Amino acid sequence: MSLFARLANPWIALQRPYQPGRPIEEVARELGLGDVAGIVKLASNENSLGPSPKAQEAMRHAIPQMHLYPDGGSFYLRQAIAKKHGISDDMVMLGCGCNEHAVLLAHAFMGPGDELVASERSFVVYKLVSSLYRCKTVEVPMKGMTHDLEAMRKAIAPQTKLVVVGNPNNPTGTMVGQADVDRFVEQVPANVVTVFDDAYMELLDPKDQVDTVKHVKAAKKPVVVLRTFSKAYGLAGLRVGYALAQPDAIDLLNKVRQPFNVNAMAQAAAVAALDDDAHLEATRQMLRAGRRQLMDGMRKLGLEPVESVTNFILVPFQKAAGLTAALTKRKVIIRPMAGFGLPEHVRVSVGTAKENAQFLNALSEALIELQ
Repeated sequence: MSLFARLANPWIALQRPYQPGRPIEEVARELGLGDVAGIVKLASNENSLGPSPKAQEAMRHAIPQMHLYPDGGSFYLRQAIAKKHGISDDMVMLGCGCNEHAVLLAHAFMGPGDELVASERSFVVYKLVSSLYRCKTVEVPMKGMTHDLEAMRKAIAPQTKLVVVGNPNNPTGTMVGQADVDRFVEQVPANVVTVFDDAYMELLDPKDQVDTVKHVKAAKKPVVVLRTFSKAYGLAGLRVGYALAQPDAIDLLNKVRQPFNVNAMAQAAAVAALDDDAHLEATRQMLRAGRRQLMDGMRKLGLEPVESVTNFILVPFQKAAGLTAALTKRKVIIRPMAGFGLPEHVRVSVGTAKENAQFLNALSEALIELQ
């Protein structure tokens, strides 16, 4: 054991760090390529259309002010988000992506011996964060690949502080509907904070979205809704997300967040992105077509992907690690799911039509290689 490991808090020394999708540059180095040309990354559920033109222009305009600290309260972005959701700006808190909010929620509401309830096949960060604060994560079995909200409610115990519902869920790509969500909020005890991770919600057509924000507005139960600019708005590289909650909850979260946690470039781009409905609709159109392209293509190759509502598809495959390696050799990056407790699955993000076609061609070759 190293010197620092002996000095560290023992629960930190044993912590397994989150493993993100591999960056294109890393794969280029592995393959001995001089640049990243021709490599397709379908591993991290990013928006292949990229940032909106308005967001790009806002970033260019912000560059001359990069010697100044950002607005620590993200005033203009909070106002824009509040207007979008029909709430007051004291019900909005910005963060460095939803991951930071996961840490802040645990920091504010959880302590040693407390419990967090989540589905067994949900975003792994919540389990990692729970262990950082010496808490237990109660992982509830799903109904197939969908949250079993009734079982999650029954798993709530006196020591439960948070219950987290990713909707749509990462990594399964499935979603629970409005009636089930409303019933769940009504039945969760008032001494438990219900967190809805809506990171992928805005990728759906508005008519298909589940309204969780109404439970924040109602203020009948302690509900927090998380959203991000990484997915629908194509700003993953800037790391900006937000929490919606009643003002007293926002006050508590602000007490534990770091100052200047959202940089000036991110704030400028996010404000502009909210004003570009055309780009958001183009993203949804690309997603609908691309998801069908991938689902049909994989089925023709004999695979049985999980039906998804969002910008990624979970695919059962017994030799998941081998498939990931075989595709990497062919300049296609996907995500193995062992870290999510699904060692015989991979996850494929939806890209442009060209990217999807490159993946399907590589997949056809890889499946032959793995026979």
